Amino acid sequence: MVDKRFYKSVGEYLIEEGIITSWQLEEALKEQVNSGDSLGKILVRLGYIDEETLISALSKQLKIPFVDLKTYNFDLEVVNIIPQTMAEKYNVIAISKIGKVLTVATADPLNIMVIDELHSITKYNITPVFSTETQIKEAIARFYSQHRTATQRIKEESTYVPAAETEFEAGEALEDINELKRAADSSSVVKLVDAIINDAVKKNASDIHVEPDEKALFVRIRIDGVLYEVEKISQKLQPAVISRIKIMADMDIAERRLPQDGRIGLKVQNRDIELRVSTFPTIYGENVVMRILDKSSALLGLEELGFSKSKLEEFRKLIKRPHGIILATGPTGSGKTTTLYAALNEINSVEKNILTLEEPVEYKIGRIRQTQVNPKAGLMFASGLKFMLRQDPDIMMVGEIRDMETAEMAIRAALTGHLVFSTLHTNDAVGAVTRLIDMGVEPYLVSSSVIGVIAQRLVRLLCSKCKIAYTPDKGLLQTLELPGSPKDYTFYRPGKCKECFNIGYKGRTALFELLVIDEELQKLIVDRVSGVELKKVALKKGLKTLRSDGVDKIVKGITSVSEVLQLT
Repeated sequence: MVDKRFYKSVGEYLIEEGIITSWQLEEALKEQVNSGDSLGKILVRLGYIDEETLISALSKQLKIPFVDLKTYNFDLEVVNIIPQTMAEKYNVIAISKIGKVLTVATADPLNIMVIDELHSITKYNITPVFSTETQIKEAIARFYSQHRTATQRIKEESTYVPAAETEFEAGEALEDINELKRAADSSSVVKLVDAIINDAVKKNASDIHVEPDEKALFVRIRIDGVLYEVEKISQKLQPAVISRIKIMADMDIAERRLPQDGRIGLKVQNRDIELRVSTFPTIYGENVVMRILDKSSALLGLEELGFSKSKLEEFRKLIKRPHGIILATGPTGSGKTTTLYAALNEINSVEKNILTLEEPVEYKIGRIRQTQVNPKAGLMFASGLKFMLRQDPDIMMVGEIRDMETAEMAIRAALTGHLVFSTLHTNDAVGAVTRLIDMGVEPYLVSSSVIGVIAQRLVRLLCSKCKIAYTPDKGLLQTLELPGSPKDYTFYRPGKCKECFNIGYKGRTALFELLVIDEELQKLIVDRVSGVELKKVALKKGLKTLRSDGVDKIVKGITSVSEVLQLT
């Protein structure tokens, strides 16, 4: 592990420090004669010393710093300065870069041959630091295997022949459609696009963004609501890559001036995946966004959404009412539709006739008649509701109430004995009531038809494998309006591990605010009290706000403080 001229002094140093005995050193030296291994490896193999103690001792003796990689905050750009094959060959990993100096963790910092080769390959001056062989191997496995880009992996397979890149100069317009198709169908481009999609599905991404820029084509994926850059592709490949996606989605590759929509159905990792593809022209070329829908994933049950036990019981009672309007509110992407699907699935039965009108239909539910709006055919939410009422429904879901006409039709359905589910874009539950009135709906109609409103936000779940515990300070407790002293609480912040792709979060859950309209609130709505006054009364009656629900999830170690404060 260390140059042989140090073996004797290392052994003596370990004895002086009381780490091993003279007898143990003698036994190790005898073993070394037979095996030829380093003294350190032999001492560890014989069980006289553990790896971390040995490296720590060597670090002190040779005055070379020791770095604990288990808790080190890696920069992936720095890690990738050393090619994976070289990192694995010499068991080294880059940990920091300042100017032209690259700091590298190794178990053998005196191996001049390796240091020289790293310098030759990376063109950086190499500063070695100590770490254990085990920690370095684990770090290599974590950061290279999980974070190699699709392009890097294809190159490593030795089948990567960038035909499109070599045959077309940068910035050259591929006006000939046949040439464009040929480039899009080249094996390198096909493999690249397939690898990008496979990576996104593997990491449970919801969207893939393919974004042209002045000098490159960037790929980002959205995981649990946050975008991460995963690819930087040569601009020379831009026409071929985008055309490949458009061909897969059955789009017109000759049309680049107008937005287009398409779909791709494929099987990825034994999962039936549908990609909803949208293109949009920009000054640097067509921007592509692919929404990933996993057809094989099961619908979530109400108990999996993030409800507290008491709130779940209250919501279940609400959705079993015979008539009225139940609204889900929140910004785009807050999980409103998922909540309504879970509610419909809960009350779905052979005795009920359930119809939906959606934009679009995202998941299919057995025994429920689902319809997608069709603007070209004149089928919109308001007109669709009118026709749905002629289908003898018990329960209806309309994707969104956007205007007075849709609101009136929903209210008419509720007042004639139907249970209606829909969504609105408001900040909180009380805001849904005032929004309907602002649309022009009479307050007495709102009070007599709306029976409940649920507001929600999605927060990321801390990865259970790597979340880090800490004690909050007094100021943070005051911000969260929590009683007691810091020692009464244990909060958690995100860590890094291979399970969560070093993000620190894995999956999402919802924060909920459930407003049930009772007689007292009905009267206040009819009296046109302000939203502020309505919320004050609701809070006195036990309304739990989004922030309050978030604080509960912080205390339980489900999510982090930053997630809740950012979204509530």
